[in-house]
Amino acid sequence: MQNNKFNEFEAKQQEIAALAKVLSHPARVAIVELLAQKKEIKTGNISDYLPIGRTTVSRHLKELKNAGVIKGEIDGLKIHYCLDYDKLKEFKEQFTRFIDRTISDFECDC
Repeated sequence: MQNNKFNEFEAKQQEIAALAKVLSHPARVAIVELLAQKKEIKTGNISDYLPIGRTTVSRHLKELKNAGVIKGEIDGLKIHYCLDYDKLKEFKEQFTRFIDRTISDFECDC
């Protein structure tokens, strides 16, 4: 649950913070890297590559899917997951603009 103060920030600030939050766990970073390498993988197989169980993988997949980082297609009892490249490109552009703005405004003698 987000506090009401969260909504007082600009939409672009909220989007960058939400993506940073979803990528703030090493398991989710590992899942993204695995999907980048494998291109597509079934739900149950992901835990074979990571030092976490299936239940934990499922929770992380849900977070990544809700954030739009990955997408899943149901195939019987399994779900095939893959990266949402369009969304990732959008995130990259947002982060790049954020970093560029931050660096261009940075003037400090510290």
